[in-house]
Amino acid sequence: MLYFTKLAPKRLGLGYRSICGLNLWHEEINADIKHKIEDYWRDRLKVANFDENAPSGDKYYVLSMFPYPSGSLHMGHVRVYTISDAIARFQRMNGKNVIHPIGWDAFGLPAENAAIERQVAPRDWTRSNISHMKSQLQRLRCSFEWGRELATCDSSYYKWTQDLFLKLYDSGLVYQKRAVVNWDPVDETVLADEQVDENGCSWRSGAKVEKKLLKQWFIRTTRFAKDLLEGLDDPLLQDWRDVIKLQKHWIGDCDGVNFDFKVKGGDDFLTLWTPKPEAINSVKFVALDSKHVLGETPGVLIDEGTKRLNLELVHPFSGAPIPVFVTNQIEFLPFTDTFVGIPSVCPQAAQFADKFQISYEKTNLGENERLSLQNQICRQASELGVGGYWSSAKLRDWLISRQRLWGTPIPIAHCDSCGAQPIRELPVELPTTSLSQKGGAYLKQLSDWVDCTCPKCNKKAKRETDTMDTFVDSSWYYLRYLDPSNSQKMFDENKAKKMMPVDLYIGGKEHAVLHLYYARFISHFLYSQGLLPEREPFKRLLVQGMVMGRSYRVKGTGRYVPESQVKVIDKKKNRAVVESTGEAVVMGWEKMSKSKHNGVDPGDMFREYGSDTTRLLILADVAPTSHRNWNSNTFPGILNWQKRLWLTIRDFLKHRKSPPPPIPDDQFKAHDDYMFDSRNYYIKGATFNYCRSQQHSVAISKQLGLTNSIRRAPPAIFAKSLQFERALAAQIILLAPMAPHFASELWSGFVSAPDRLNQSGEIDWEKPVLEQRWPTLDDRYNLDLVCKVNGVEVCNVKIPKCDFEKLGEEEAIKIALNQKEVKEILGEKEVERTGYMFEPDYEGVVSIFTRWERKEKSVTQ
Repeated sequence: MLYFTKLAPKRLGLGYRSICGLNLWHEEINADIKHKIEDYWRDRLKVANFDENAPSGDKYYVLSMFPYPSGSLHMGHVRVYTISDAIARFQRMNGKNVIHPIGWDAFGLPAENAAIERQVAPRDWTRSNISHMKSQLQRLRCSFEWGRELATCDSSYYKWTQDLFLKLYDSGLVYQKRAVVNWDPVDETVLADEQVDENGCSWRSGAKVEKKLLKQWFIRTTRFAKDLLEGLDDPLLQDWRDVIKLQKHWIGDCDGVNFDFKVKGGDDFLTLWTPKPEAINSVKFVALDSKHVLGETPGVLIDEGTKRLNLELVHPFSGAPIPVFVTNQIEFLPFTDTFVGIPSVCPQAAQFADKFQISYEKTNLGENERLSLQNQICRQASELGVGGYWSSAKLRDWLISRQRLWGTPIPIAHCDSCGAQPIRELPVELPTTSLSQKGGAYLKQLSDWVDCTCPKCNKKAKRETDTMDTFVDSSWYYLRYLDPSNSQKMFDENKAKKMMPVDLYIGGKEHAVLHLYYARFISHFLYSQGLLPEREPFKRLLVQGMVMGRSYRVKGTGRYVPESQVKVIDKKKNRAVVESTGEAVVMGWEKMSKSKHNGVDPGDMFREYGSDTTRLLILADVAPTSHRNWNSNTFPGILNWQKRLWLTIRDFLKHRKSPPPPIPDDQFKAHDDYMFDSRNYYIKGATFNYCRSQQHSVAISKQLGLTNSIRRAPPAIFAKSLQFERALAAQIILLAPMAPHFASELWSGFVSAPDRLNQSGEIDWEKPVLEQRWPTLDDRYNLDLVCKVNGVEVCNVKIPKCDFEKLGEEEAIKIALNQKEVKEILGEKEVERTGYMFEPDYEGVVSIFTRWERKEKSVTQ
């Protein structure tokens, strides 16, 4: 039953209100009631889309990594998108102009193989999966801007992936050459090194990976290696923590320079790294490890373990021939298989040259002369397009060629007369034929598609039949969200300047290296083209942990069995057996997977508990960055909390409509003051954990604490206390980003109560909960100035919020030094340094370090 409440015209001058709910407060909250609440509010929860005309200073771009449309959501999806939605709703309630888009990382092998198995086109299979997963996301009620939705398999999207390829091509950052690659004989495609496991098998098919020599397309990411390394120290980046270490390790120390040496008489070239770029003109030989791509080239054995190849390289500056050796007498750097022999400056190279009678002259440059020559050489190489950029010895360029159909076509035509030529009439579209019905999944099989005309001479040519690695599609999708309907270019630069960078990027740690590296590379490149306002695309990261399920594995065979077939003997000692056979079972927590029989279907959770309860369960108990062991034993805490909130609104309505006898003034004041303190304390904690620490499980704990405080209040406080009313309003608002349907229903009951006490404008009685302003701390509420000496907390100084906000570093340190507890510890010790960290609306921390303390420690050691 729906209801409307008529307000007293004399008090507010209003007629009928527009906020209404189900008015089921007389019933006990259960799953059926929760479903009714969600059904009612589902289409009433408005999503405020990003306002492109609003001031840019208020924008907040929250982005979750877009999903692969595999068919159904899993609990990992539920976790990441619940986190992003809670943050998006929180930021909107704090007055931010929020961008919160969603799309689909829709190309790739899994969809293609599934389509072949089902004898359908990959396009149809992918579209079907997107439709189903989209309905599940909408059931989760994430406040995405669906008007910005994209799918990387749409030609309207990959047209601009191809345009990006051509931008890189025109800048000399794309090339094709032969390379030894990882070949999956089952999926029949190239794999990146990271897609091969420690046993040398494919991550996808499980087949033993083979080595093949193929002509492949590369993007010269090493050109930006030094920029990408230095960018990790950009103060713009927040909460990158371990990801910075991983990225730095991946890039390596950029303490050398790359140069391209052509293979004499051919089209191939080698990119060679040297820590002595100033001496590159003095190269006398190049040495290769036996595992190098050219290692099997015929040559002459000149010594045991050393062969001179029957080929030469061409010096990029002088054109002089450079001999090439395959040898085990050179100590190659880790992860490298080439060595630039410059005997004049390298003892190891000199030793090799002396042994094999390679003539050279010694040189001795001064430091200034060396640096000047370095700059000159690098500039010259850059102008000639033969390298000259700083990189690490181990970093390699990005191999983007893939041999399967379901990917972005590479916009290149191969002409016998003109060679490889860029196709600029985009998009180069994939064929619509279902290749699964033709017995394969390769573009090269479709002669009607392959045959084309050369863009340069109009003679017959053939399209490139490799497609791009899906990492190319995901390297720039965050930019297309800014301007998804633009048919003239990738995105409007003015929009990018207003909306970039991404303020918060949320996703799994498995993407901490490759995806983030490639996305950062593309951002750095587009910044160099003047298209972006910042080099770094993502300000802040939230790397969420996996959702783990309890698994049961037969001891010895490793076979996984469902929980229903297991008898647990001793859960604490992880002892269990297969009920039918008595075989011992190993119990553990592992990433949810159908093959391990430990997955949980989000659809089942929605049906049993509702989407809001599912959202609260996935956010509770552990921090977003930690793995979440999915255990129903933790559910009662959230279920009981919802029940207590429901009862609170019921009691509030009851006591407001029929006030109980009053209590003595002193008792009333004590309870009123307690509600004032509770409201501020828990707002402070919940807000901090919503946005600064990103500990959403702690934000829930703070809300539980506020509920406890509210429930302790006597009926007279429910009926007549302004501070109780403010605390209850805050309670519902704090809950709203996490459980929007349930909070909306609680709010409809709250605002329907008579005798409203708060007419200050703090609460907008005519708007739903998600349109309320986020509660703030009262000016007279005391915040903590924490005083630490040598890292140990000594005391706290209570300072009213109104004064706390004005507190500068110098004054805060002075206050700390004047505290009795601090003075007692310092005594005669000399203060070495001090520091002040300020968290608005939370706390300030003064840190004091003494010189004497450090000396005492060193003596003790």
